[in-house]
Amino acid sequence: MRRVSRANHWQRLALIIAVSFTMGVLTTVALAWWLRVAETTQALAQEAPSPDPTPAHDPAEPRAVERPGENGEPVPAAIVGSVAHAEAVDELNDRRLAVPVEGIDEDDLRDTFSDARGAHAHEALDIMALRNTPVLAVEGGTIQKLFTSKAGGFTVYQFDPTSTFSYYYAHLDRYADGLHEGQTVRRGDVIGYVGSSGNASPDAPHLHFAIFRLTPERQWWKGEPINPYPVFTGN
Repeated sequence: MRRVSRANHWQRLALIIAVSFTMGVLTTVALAWWLRVAETTQALAQEAPSPDPTPAHDPAEPRAVERPGENGEPVPAAIVGSVAHAEAVDELNDRRLAVPVEGIDEDDLRDTFSDARGAHAHEALDIMALRNTPVLAVEGGTIQKLFTSKAGGFTVYQFDPTSTFSYYYAHLDRYADGLHEGQTVRRGDVIGYVGSSGNASPDAPHLHFAIFRLTPERQWWKGEPINPYPVFTGN
């Protein structure tokens, strides 16, 4: 009986060792597999192309508001009481930007920057003009992006010479012949023509013109909105 008990003891011990060894092997294999999956996932995430961004200031995209402005209309949080915004207006005012629609001068402009557009503020000027009126570059700079969106239609993003500000021209009927990204333009160059592409009314062709201060990353679709009205009028 003692020999049988000893045999059973060694058999159980051998079984325990075998099971422990098997569990260790399985654990090692599982850990190696998990690490490989994690590395593959990270590599795919780094290689995946970025989606085409939606401009942060696109008129179809709502923006957060902080408090009502004049007449109870919303004012974007980015411009409420912003010293930086006032400084940007002063800097741009000193540059004497051209009004971006041929035949329109400062006295023809109306401040539509804080006008309500659904749940968000307009953040741009609507400059009414006849269809096919030339749209002009407000100053020298570079055509950074030609972009077509559901809201803005045919649009142009132009960077100023220092890549501090971006000028946004929207609802164009068409681009100027030969206009292309990377092109250098001068103040007053024709870059497009007034229209009603995007979500503009066909019965009210106009230029939707916006200015925004770029972030340090210089992303063409992202920045702080600046009111163009006092830039052109000094008011």
